[in-house]
Amino acid sequence: MRQRVTGVAAVAAAFVVTVSGCSVLPADGGSVFAAPVSGTSAPGVQVDEALSALDQLAVKGRAPKTGYARSEFGVAWTDTNTVMWGGNSLSTREDILSRDLVDVTCKVRSGVVSPPCVVQSGVLHDPYTGTTVNFVRGETTSPLVPIEHVVALGDSWQKGAQQLSAAERIDLANDPLNLIATTQAPNSAKSDSDAASWLPPNKAFRCAYVARQVAVKLRYRLWVTQAEKDAIATVLSTCPGQALPADAEAAGRVS
Repeated sequence: MRQRVTGVAAVAAAFVVTVSGCSVLPADGGSVFAAPVSGTSAPGVQVDEALSALDQLAVKGRAPKTGYARSEFGVAWTDTNTVMWGGNSLSTREDILSRDLVDVTCKVRSGVVSPPCVVQSGVLHDPYTGTTVNFVRGETTSPLVPIEHVVALGDSWQKGAQQLSAAERIDLANDPLNLIATTQAPNSAKSDSDAASWLPPNKAFRCAYVARQVAVKLRYRLWVTQAEKDAIATVLSTCPGQALPADAEAAGRVS
């Protein structure tokens, strides 16, 4: 069950708290778990079946990567965006660590009630590999738990993101729907690959993974190649009725 740090704890300036088995982002009304951001959901889309949603994506060839740079998607993990948790005064990386880790130890921010947590340590159940790793904040240890773009930014650039506005690209790079905390090996192995050339080693997560890719591409009007569509369809054929995730799922821990 997700829990929230109470107001009493939140005002304890240098106090460090342990939140067992939960994320500390609040789930009450008017919080970052509010309704989906206006304009971010594709109109007329039924979000209950990923395979039918896949058919709504345009199929085209991969465009040249000319002009691609990470900076085309804004400053990494900027809080200045219009998607879920944007503007909450924490970086997007902190938001995803709070969402995806369990047994979290927080450094409470003085005078800030919501969200109060800067993650100091926690446990990641990596959905890509099925392994469990301990996260400890530090110059050499923090990079062991990277935040991964489900639809890689390089892939998106070649499949429609060049045509997005600068603000839309920033949202794409910081949308919790498109982000998962993982470990270094799969993050490096995937790089800018799409589903035709890389899938998570953890086969139990593949249906949820490609469904999330479909949801992201639908939201940001990105296309798929024929090989990519075929690969996604093959995975989804093993899980009939696979749901297409929306903001409600993006707010919860990925597993």
